[in-house]
Amino acid sequence: MIVVNLDVMMARRKMSLTELAERVDLTPANLSILKTGKARAVRFSTLDRICRELDCQPADLLEYREN
Repeated sequence: MIVVNLDVMMARRKMSLTELAERVDLTPANLSILKTGKARAVRFSTLDRICRELDCQPADLLEYREN
């Protein structure tokens, strides 16, 4: 199972969902779907923009856990 740690990174950077959504050119609703782990996929371009804004690596956002 893939776990999304976007909320953790946003808290570390003291950035709100709305602020990050504006910076990465996503709607807050779509970013919320990703943040809650309900997204079925994420584009590399989106992941790139999020990592750039949060100054992190993809592994900081996505974690694999065995069921």
